[in-house]
Amino acid sequence: MNYKDLLQKQLIKFSSKGYNRTFTPIYRYQETFPFTKIDLPNEKIKNTKINPETTIWCSNDYLNMSHNQEVINRMIEVIKEVGTGSGGTRNISGTTPYHEQLEKKLANFHERDAALIFTSAYVANQTSLATLCKKIPNIEVFSDQLNHASLIEGIKNSKASCSIFRHNDLDHLELLLSEKDLEQPKIIVFESLYSMDGTETNVYEYVKLAKKYNALTYLDEVHAVGLYGKGGRGIAFKNKISNAVDIINGTLAKGFGQIGGYIVANQTTIDFIRSFAPGFIFTTSMMPSIAAAATKSIEIVESLDDKRTDIFNKAKYFKQKLNLLDIPFIDSNSHIIPILTYSTKKAKLFSKLLLEQYNSYIQPIFYPTVPEGSARLRITITPKHSIQDIDNLIGALKRLFNSEKPEQSISAVARQNQVA
Repeated sequence: MNYKDLLQKQLIKFSSKGYNRTFTPIYRYQETFPFTKIDLPNEKIKNTKINPETTIWCSNDYLNMSHNQEVINRMIEVIKEVGTGSGGTRNISGTTPYHEQLEKKLANFHERDAALIFTSAYVANQTSLATLCKKIPNIEVFSDQLNHASLIEGIKNSKASCSIFRHNDLDHLELLLSEKDLEQPKIIVFESLYSMDGTETNVYEYVKLAKKYNALTYLDEVHAVGLYGKGGRGIAFKNKISNAVDIINGTLAKGFGQIGGYIVANQTTIDFIRSFAPGFIFTTSMMPSIAAAATKSIEIVESLDDKRTDIFNKAKYFKQKLNLLDIPFIDSNSHIIPILTYSTKKAKLFSKLLLEQYNSYIQPIFYPTVPEGSARLRITITPKHSIQDIDNLIGALKRLFNSEKPEQSISAVARQNQVA
């Protein structure tokens, strides 16, 4: 068996469909964001006029908290006190007062009994779901068809039986629930905000169904914490149902601008995951400085109602402009704006043109992140983007979408820029 050839053939097949991915080195400068510098190959720099002040339009650092000076100072302070690494897993020497302070802060933030932090929200989802579903005999999982890969992997790793319901379709979910014995253990796994579509979930109705059919609820709030609900506590909190959700998953890497993930729940559930989840027990804990910075970030984020309002107002303005130009996008009440190109080829091309001709960076999104035939450019506006920045991007998008043959539009766009 030639393993290298085996892997190479699969890579070639994947690339032949246009699904190969490139990773772009970006300098996210604190003082100038969203204007920054992107490293491109030398030949690209020679052949194109790349402005060192490229505008970033696809950051998940929704409130720019990774650049907050108080948060930065807190991280540096703790690094100077205790160094960089944690020294081990949580049960050996990797539990510090900073980890405990963060867990207490998260529990208070969500107004729940307890919290448990992980190295990422992906790990939190995967290991928490796998552990629960392995340890509860004969459990049936009900999973939204657009759930994140971390949720799917956790369910698959548990080897539990799983019924998939249509995206945000409560009627379909209830039909599937009604087909199972009322006494059979069940868990409904869903997200409050789906990051690739920007669709929001009616968490209240999901919890209502769960109570009716004797099911647990596992809610991923990764893209909602920091931006939705009072103090940024999430969509479940906004729906006044947070305390009735059995387990809430969140991240420290988006609205809070750091790295790591967590779950909040009642004390018994947290103790259970702490005791049995391999992804928690057998991995080195997050850096103490990150835990301290995350705690500081949460404290600040709770008071940022003005920035949250600003983001939603700018997103609404952006969508109004897209509607006027008949540019296809998925319309929702969220801060996420997915502009549809449908084909992977067009998504990649538009991303390339936006960068090379308009100094705007938007990463193309395509299969397997989204279903085939639904490729897109996913835009997220932060408080540091201005109305003028939005207007500039709208102008660029207008030219791209008005081009009948975008494959030939590089030279055309260049000529237009010269005239301008």
